[in-house]
Amino acid sequence: MRILHVESGRYLYGGARQVLYLIQGLQALGHDNLLVCPRGSAIAKRAAPFAQIYALPLGGDLDAGLVMRLPTLIHRKRPDLIHLHSRRGADLWGGIAGRLAHLPVVLSRRVDNPESRWLAPLKYPLYDRVIAISQGIYEVLCRCGVPPAKLRVVRSAIDLSAFRNAFLAARMSGAADFASSAALGDSVQSARAHLGLAEGDLVIGMIAQLIPRKGHRVLLAALPELVSYFPHLRVLCFGQGPLFATLKQEAATLGLSKHLQLMGFRPDLPELLPALDLVVHPALQEGLGIALLEAAAVGLPIVASRVGGIPEAVRHGFNGLLVPPGDPQALAAAIAELLQDPERRWAFGRAGRSLVAREFSVEAMVKGNLAVYQELVT
Repeated sequence: MRILHVESGRYLYGGARQVLYLIQGLQALGHDNLLVCPRGSAIAKRAAPFAQIYALPLGGDLDAGLVMRLPTLIHRKRPDLIHLHSRRGADLWGGIAGRLAHLPVVLSRRVDNPESRWLAPLKYPLYDRVIAISQGIYEVLCRCGVPPAKLRVVRSAIDLSAFRNAFLAARMSGAADFASSAALGDSVQSARAHLGLAEGDLVIGMIAQLIPRKGHRVLLAALPELVSYFPHLRVLCFGQGPLFATLKQEAATLGLSKHLQLMGFRPDLPELLPALDLVVHPALQEGLGIALLEAAAVGLPIVASRVGGIPEAVRHGFNGLLVPPGDPQALAAAIAELLQDPERRWAFGRAGRSLVAREFSVEAMVKGNLAVYQELVT
């Protein structure tokens, strides 16, 4: 089978990384991949061994020219179907282009914000199948009027092999007091030293783009109470985005600058995660949360909001705690509960690793997408 993928993201964030996993897995199964992506995008170089790359201008929602550019490529390369992985115009204009070319069209939906009730009946007839990356997104689309017969759930995945390290070995050995130097592997000590952490620091990580719906301000509002109980608390926010300067200023205003550090985008994140004691994700909206799967893969406990697909990645009382979205007091209470209970943190971390291995494997994600293709191409 020959599949034309369209991914409009410029950076190798969660969605684009899923596309990379998918085309790599499809190639290993003997299928051909064509990848349309923006010029200069991170995925173009990484995907080159597994797909024919076509770097095109992708100008977002107003770029109606994609309706002409895609059919030209389709006519030349004759794929069996088109798989649209992104929004930002690639979904609407790509869907129209696929219809003009008389190709089956698949759309992946990675966000849980509802579609307009007037737009959904106009937009979703463009697609033969819509793949929701979580049950939470599936339910949102059903409420928006998308026919359930058109919907499939194929969860996003994580490559566990990228997160094998001494930290995991220390946690899985049964050492509950993994904050003590005797229980820490070399990788943990190295990561903490690299980040400038002191031996007694308790370290929270948040891994998300610096955009409003990820809930960084909810965490900021929870921190004054937390640092009063945990004076050696450090919060490391990994990610970049338009809220960088605003969050930095608000932290300074609240007197939290010595506790909160904005780390930017870190390509070495898997090597740094072992330094953390806890991952927090107070999102206001979230399709699933790849960062949560990464945290679980390392064996980290999680505190997160009960929104979207998050409860599928964080099972309350099993590998983390869930709190109402936008509630700083509930967030602070859940964080404090785990910070003062290292044995429970270890148990949650161990359970999270097993959950990811069981339900979020790359192999299952690839097979799930391929099964959708096979419904449309005989």
